[in-house]
Amino acid sequence: MGRFKVALIDKTPEQVPDWVPGELTAADIDFVFEPCAGIEDLQRVASDADVLWIYGGNRLARGNNLDLLTRCGAIIRSGSGVDVIDVDAATARGMLVCNTPLAHNGPVSDHTIALMFAVGRRIVAQDRITRDGDWSQRGKALPEWHLSGRTLGLLGFGHIPRQLARKLSGFDLNVLVFDPYVDAATLAEYNAKSATLDELLAQSDIVSIHTPLTAETHHLFGERELKLMKSSAILINTARGPIIDEVALYRALTEGWIAGAGLDVFELEPTPADNPLLTLDNIVVTPHTAGVSDESVEATWRLSVEMVIQMADGKFPRSYVNRECTPRWQLNH
Repeated sequence: MGRFKVALIDKTPEQVPDWVPGELTAADIDFVFEPCAGIEDLQRVASDADVLWIYGGNRLARGNNLDLLTRCGAIIRSGSGVDVIDVDAATARGMLVCNTPLAHNGPVSDHTIALMFAVGRRIVAQDRITRDGDWSQRGKALPEWHLSGRTLGLLGFGHIPRQLARKLSGFDLNVLVFDPYVDAATLAEYNAKSATLDELLAQSDIVSIHTPLTAETHHLFGERELKLMKSSAILINTARGPIIDEVALYRALTEGWIAGAGLDVFELEPTPADNPLLTLDNIVVTPHTAGVSDESVEATWRLSVEMVIQMADGKFPRSYVNRECTPRWQLNH
């Protein structure tokens, strides 16, 4: 069968750190990397690869395209989200779907907190007034908001929201969690309480989204859900844009259903310059950068390479999302 091979399909040579090819070669692994724009490119570059590696947003790893990958036993998505991959199709073909959440948990939880304060304390509007030099306008952006003692609602309770709960513990928050997969002992460890989605929305002063994008969570936040929230509440999304119906969110922010929002992600990315949400003063936006820090990029590459080597050695990778998958390969823990 030849040497173990990994194909990275969305990076050019100058985008790959110098140490990556050397480390894989030292592990007796063939490494090819070339941006693939279509099925023909995918077949040419990766048809004989044991691992398909996606660092960015390439969406070729979907449906019957996976049948072209005759040797592939795993797909790596460098990052936390795996919505660019057809996980069900990969699972049906015995392909593990791997990711690198450990590189991003800290930065995303930090960024979520930053958005909470930026929205609640109206930092962006105050910055603009200060730069304009007209302090007489500061009354238009007074931060009529506080965090201590409030209720924080977390949609999902994986590693990121757990870090969030821990980092915010000094504010004496009442933490509500909607996550059908989390156990009571884990909730108790973080002094959090389980709630239904409707209970969480109705009671929370801040709602923060930390769920993967799936068919079930697409537009999970629509008109009904936004109207259940307090008119004084803030909505934060550092997960995936399509979880929120942006048309409904615009109405919520302009008609007073909620007080404000902080978004790092959008339904369409890059979001168009004429997106109506960008005209609003009660929203703070960032360009899908929550997972980035001075350490995260290096960590993402390191964790990705580590998983390739683990699988080449016949071991399960550190992180994969389709636990129900029966791998094509014989792997050991």
